[in-house]
Amino acid sequence: MESVSESRAERSCVPPFAHGGRRAVLLTEDGVRIDAAYAPGGTADGFAVVVAHGFTGALERPAVRRAAEIFGQVDGVGGVVTFSFRGHGRSGGRSTVGDREVLDLDAAVRWARRAGHRRVVSVGFSMGGSVVLRHAGRTTAHEGAHVDAVISVSSPARWYYRGTAPMRRVHWAITRPAGRLLSRGLLGTRIHDRDWNPVPVPPVEAVPFIRPTPLLLVHGDQDGYFPLDHPLSLAEAAGDAAELWIEPGFGHAENAAPEELLRRIAAWAAARVP
Repeated sequence: MESVSESRAERSCVPPFAHGGRRAVLLTEDGVRIDAAYAPGGTADGFAVVVAHGFTGALERPAVRRAAEIFGQVDGVGGVVTFSFRGHGRSGGRSTVGDREVLDLDAAVRWARRAGHRRVVSVGFSMGGSVVLRHAGRTTAHEGAHVDAVISVSSPARWYYRGTAPMRRVHWAITRPAGRLLSRGLLGTRIHDRDWNPVPVPPVEAVPFIRPTPLLLVHGDQDGYFPLDHPLSLAEAAGDAAELWIEPGFGHAENAAPEELLRRIAAWAAARVP
């Protein structure tokens, strides 16, 4: 998978809008069409939440819709943007499993600002959690694509982790032709068939550069994909710039996130982007 420069601006193929829900197709810097949706929240002048789903997710998946619904009900949230990463759902292209997906998030954040939101918070789950960290940790921000707070849930700290059975299955799906075929047929996820070239900056090396943007790291003590050394490594690399929540009984990403946790996440953002 070839990496791309992270210093150019995004484009959108939809006009600006101000009020009401909307479905749109966004165009990334490298020309991939991204399926996106906007839903207004309960606070007219509030901040926008941009939700970055996990691997094999999509904006139409029940867990993503549920998270977006809950976020939109929290005081301070003015709107919620959901989108499907490349290679997922109705979006074009093929998944690069966290590399070029930074460009997809760029397009979604810029769209949220076109909706009239002066403040935007990115919330990512699993693969999406790694993307929001790398996106916010870039040394050069794209015009209109910066975020005002970052929340990463169930993110890996480093690449190529195979220490758990679920992650060994994920790597099989990504690296083997049969795995990619199965992912496309059963999960609707189209995965790129080339290796990263160059290897993108891992999340643990990106988080020190997120400062002074507020950063929340959330991880479950029952996460079957990434054990606790991942969030602990991220928190150590971020230093006192990050807040870390280790959630008792929580498993992995949006599919396992309880409503109470999702509400607390949105309330944390509301307290930091008033």
